[in-house]
Amino acid sequence: MEKSLVQQQFGAHAATYVTSVTHAKGASLARLVELTTPQPDWTVLDVATGAGHTAFAFAPLVRQVWATDVTREMLQVTAEQAAQRGLQNLVVEYAEAERLPYADASFDLVTCRIAPHHFEDIHAFVRSVARVLKPGGLFALVDNIVPDGAAGDYINAFEKFRDPSHGRCLSMEEWRTVIQSHGLITVREEMLQKRVDLAAWAARHDSLMRRYLRALLSEATGPAAVFLAPDFDGEAASFRLWEGLFVSRRGEA
Repeated sequence: MEKSLVQQQFGAHAATYVTSVTHAKGASLARLVELTTPQPDWTVLDVATGAGHTAFAFAPLVRQVWATDVTREMLQVTAEQAAQRGLQNLVVEYAEAERLPYADASFDLVTCRIAPHHFEDIHAFVRSVARVLKPGGLFALVDNIVPDGAAGDYINAFEKFRDPSHGRCLSMEEWRTVIQSHGLITVREEMLQKRVDLAAWAARHDSLMRRYLRALLSEATGPAAVFLAPDFDGEAASFRLWEGLFVSRRGEA
């Protein structure tokens, strides 16, 4: 995924992510904090911080948090929100997920939540995470997932029509393979579901595109329909998305 497209898409809507329910209050955020048991002497890196919600959740619990992103407007929003919250231990900085500009073994915890489906190279991202983690450090990841095969392709296409900056959601099995291939050991994984209102999800588009997205949802069949579980009630419509959560550890060596 070209950085310019991601930057344009998120730059134009940066302010809306401050109050986005999925990003600000989704169940996976509390689970990340609970499962990683952050310590007061930790240094934490949040990759693709967006409006900073994950960084804000960890900052009161650790020594320092680096909140990074490739979208300048997002970084500005995060800096403003951090100042309003009085979070003096939070550093906001530009960084590409696939090329993290930090020394080897710098962080006790690296987090990334609801963002990798926009990245241009998932393997480069996880490789970079493994490099900057301290021995024994944790990688806490959340992202939207899809089923394997044609159903996953359909759902990715559905997502991409709504958001051209969407790259590709992986399946749980694909994430397991990627994480393991870069020497990280998964210690916990979970799947969490979230109900999405179609009108709110497609609100940035004109009526023609909203009708097209509704048609794509209604035409889902087989495993794609089971996964999305669409519900139609007159003009109202909703569907289900799933998040995969992984907590992985770098070896001590």
